[in-house]
Amino acid sequence: MSIVVTGATGQLGRHVVEALLERGVPAGEIVAAGRSIGKLADFAERGVRVQPMDYADAGSVAAALKGANRVLLISGSEVGRRVEQHRTVIDAAKTEGVELLAYTSIANADTTAMLLADEHKATEALLRESGVPFVLLRNGWYLENYTEQLPGTLAQGAVAGSAGEGKVSGAARADYAHAAAAVLVADGQAGKVYELGGDDAFTMADLASEISAATGKTITYNDLPAQDYVGLLTGVGVPEAFAQILADSDLGIARGDLLVSSGDLRRLIGRPTTSLGQAVRTAAASA
Repeated sequence: MSIVVTGATGQLGRHVVEALLERGVPAGEIVAAGRSIGKLADFAERGVRVQPMDYADAGSVAAALKGANRVLLISGSEVGRRVEQHRTVIDAAKTEGVELLAYTSIANADTTAMLLADEHKATEALLRESGVPFVLLRNGWYLENYTEQLPGTLAQGAVAGSAGEGKVSGAARADYAHAAAAVLVADGQAGKVYELGGDDAFTMADLASEISAATGKTITYNDLPAQDYVGLLTGVGVPEAFAQILADSDLGIARGDLLVSSGDLRRLIGRPTTSLGQAVRTAAASA
């Protein structure tokens, strides 16, 4: 058996490799593939096979997938370039005859109108057309999307956004990683679609309340019109195009696009998902 984890130098990818090792997959059966293999030296020391791979370099992708039985395609980070990059991996998987390709898509990809979902929808279509056996891991929002912003939130005294009273089913990266690992080691996964999200959905006001409780500092939620939120983001250095995507995603939250009630994540990892309160308290303790 050979399991290839693409994007293994990223935070989610590293969590997946760790989760596979925790599940008892022999290190020599795991291929950690990524652009900066120096970041994977610790895995190499533990016997994991490390392979340089860049989504934009078809030769490196083909080499990384050589002999692969199962592949995790972690979606690329370069918005606007991801469909062609994903196509390169899918084509290599088809050539190699992999038995399963798991793809990290976005929650409710088939129904959401969020701009961020467009490339995921296109990738899902490529998979359906490819003939490669595949499984969709439709990941919801990471709790880290919010907890990693904690220093700035505390400095501003508020959570800002355009999500209104919409709820999001967030979970920790490690939760999604353990779900991916569970699917990669299981049989009979081809054709399945998992809608993955945390057990308890929350609003941005809930987030502000949790931060207040964890830090002892009063934090409020400042709900803004989308273009005002874009202006706030660009004012602190976020590129205009990405600021538009973030504001649009908040509008998606307001519509309920990131609500997930399937229970798939909890079942796959065999435990409750990480709660917002847990994540915020952990982040606050290390801030």
